[in-house]
Amino acid sequence: AKFLQTALISNETKKVDINVIVDETTRLSNLSSNLLKLSKLENQEILGERTVFSLDEQIRKSILLLEHQWNRKNIEFHIELDKVQYLGDEELLQHIWINLIGNAIKFSYMNSSIEVKLKRMDSTIIVKVRDYGVGISDENMEYIFEKFYQGEKCHSYEGSGLGLPLVKRIVDIYGGSIYVESKLGKGSTFIVELPIEE
Repeated sequence: AKFLQTALISNETKKVDINVIVDETTRLSNLSSNLLKLSKLENQEILGERTVFSLDEQIRKSILLLEHQWNRKNIEFHIELDKVQYLGDEELLQHIWINLIGNAIKFSYMNSSIEVKLKRMDSTIIVKVRDYGVGISDENMEYIFEKFYQGEKCHSYEGSGLGLPLVKRIVDIYGGSIYVESKLGKGSTFIVELPIEE
């Protein structure tokens, strides 16, 4: 930014440099925001204010919020969502879907597809987010929920290594579980199980 203030450079170069500044500012802003959320959640053992809301509608909205990202890569969504009324912190839970669907988009190939499923069992809901992208190697698999960890396949993508630890912490607070199945070059499936309180 200081260089742009003083240098005599072309408008084209200036435009490129400004875009870099905007991208890096956004990245740092997201990093700060996720650090604050994770710090708060690490010290939180019980859930805050909860309301009953439509979980299937929340997942649909999360996909729509990310539309500009999946449109750019021409990704097709296959969605199967049971109707579920869920008692929980709506904002907190949306972090899970935004992160998992956002990652599925980020690591998908162009012109591929993503599957999102929500199934209600007796006392549990199961959400699966499956992509057919780059996948995760066996050596990286055991570290993906650790703070700041980024495998070698992640370095060419934006990110801070905080998204999945944040998701896992939210799932833990709810007394749920999160699993991942993945093959390098074949894609990944993230499975979230959350208990239902009647």
